Amino acid sequence: MSGTDGDSASAAPGRPADAAGAAPPAPPARHLVDVTRVTHEAASKSGMLWVRIPEGTTHPVWHVWHDTEDEGGAGPAAYVVSGPGEQSLPRLPDEVEVVLRSKDSGGRLLILRATVREVEPASPEWDTAVAVLRPARLNASGTADELAERWRHSATIHVLTPQGPPVESPGRYDDDSGAAPVRPAAGTTARWRPWHWRGRSGARRNVRAAQHGP
Repeated sequence: MSGTDGDSASAAPGRPADAAGAAPPAPPARHLVDVTRVTHEAASKSGMLWVRIPEGTTHPVWHVWHDTEDEGGAGPAAYVVSGPGEQSLPRLPDEVEVVLRSKDSGGRLLILRATVREVEPASPEWDTAVAVLRPARLNASGTADELAERWRHSATIHVLTPQGPPVESPGRYDDDSGAAPVRPAAGTTARWRPWHWRGRSGARRNVRAAQHGP
């Protein structure tokens, strides 16, 4: 039985007592985080996450968090659909990083490694994946069956399954800001302008100002 009276005999093994004979103060306890609980809260309470491709780009996507073991054994995992008429997402590698945000502040909460699996339309898991995603796909055109058929012919469904310890978590954040330079893109100019009766008011003001001077 260990003592707690501060005698040198009660000091931790391998830790010498100080000059007064008392053991040095113990290091502060580490802040422990229940990563499973935090992951569930962050992923299920927010429909948005970021997919970070190693040595590549980061993509914001909407997802559905499925926390129940399904027939394909995919849960808990994030289901993501992309393709024509849906969000844009490149072909993903076998492993990515998933960035989850806080439902309270909207800031970065967790960064997790995740394995990636693409669901084949001909596989039995496809119907399960569609059943997970379809109720959360708001403002979709057509009936539920038409949406499912459209996805089968033109969409891609990825299942992202978190694996291993988090890359970043509360109390263990990288000091970098995470800012990224804006990628250059070609600008566009609208050529067609809707017709207005007696012209546009701004244009009339400019004409009057030119006629009367400053």
